Amino acid sequence: MSTPQSQKAKKTIYFSILGSFGLALIKWLAGFFGNSFALIADAIESTSDIFSSILVLLGIKYSERPADKTHPYGHGRIEPLITFIVVIFLVISATFIAHKSIINIQTPHDGPESWTLIVLGLIIIWKEISYQVVMRRAKTLNSSSLKADAWHHRSDAITSVAAFVGISMALLLGDGYQSADDWAALFASGFILYNCYRIFRPALGEIMDENLYEEMVDLIKDKSLNVNGILDTEKCFVRKNGMSFLVDIHAIVPADYTVKQGHDIAHNLKDYLMSEMPEISNVFVHIEPFNPIVYNTLSK
Repeated sequence: MSTPQSQKAKKTIYFSILGSFGLALIKWLAGFFGNSFALIADAIESTSDIFSSILVLLGIKYSERPADKTHPYGHGRIEPLITFIVVIFLVISATFIAHKSIINIQTPHDGPESWTLIVLGLIIIWKEISYQVVMRRAKTLNSSSLKADAWHHRSDAITSVAAFVGISMALLLGDGYQSADDWAALFASGFILYNCYRIFRPALGEIMDENLYEEMVDLIKDKSLNVNGILDTEKCFVRKNGMSFLVDIHAIVPADYTVKQGHDIAHNLKDYLMSEMPEISNVFVHIEPFNPIVYNTLSK
């Protein structure tokens, strides 16, 4: 089932795909005719961006499927899995760029053309804008795969900066420094690998249900007290599922309440939290009877 969140995410991915396709084409042509491997390395990065963005798009579409018998919590966990695949794409790209850079450093060749700097300057500006747009949307939608896609843009911008510096050095220093272009590409590959870790680590925490949402837990506990019949809350766990969150909470109610009253309070709490916090997709409530001895002990 398509949601407003997933619609916004898909529009963001279409933006990434179109931008990466156009830039990849420009970089391939500029790198080939401008005799710059740093630009060609940049083109490889942009080409991998296209395929990774397509994977993210497919993952978001798959995560829209409603819960079913075999997936009672929905299909949101596809998001971090897609993030892992995106990281693999980045690692392969970085490894290929590093390999080719080392070969080029050891092989004498002509220096790059000066006009490639103009191309790179425009590319750097566009990729940084793309990073800001996609990352802002990723944070709004709580999407790990969109964050990975945003870092693709930032990695692309960094490789372009490295290429700009390398080409500038090759042009300014002249003969004997043609390989500065290739050293720039080698540096860019190292930075891409570093970003791979930055993308991978949060997605791994998501898969492992790592406790990463303490502020959200505090907010949920505070809001729960606004529901009639709830005296306090005990345990509260939050886990991410795609672009939304699942909540498990223990709510404390008067001990003399009937099962029916406790049942109604649990539903009221679930409905209230989901209306107040749209990022929550489901709430699992466990009702605890108020025990003054235990409560006073915990309060001390």
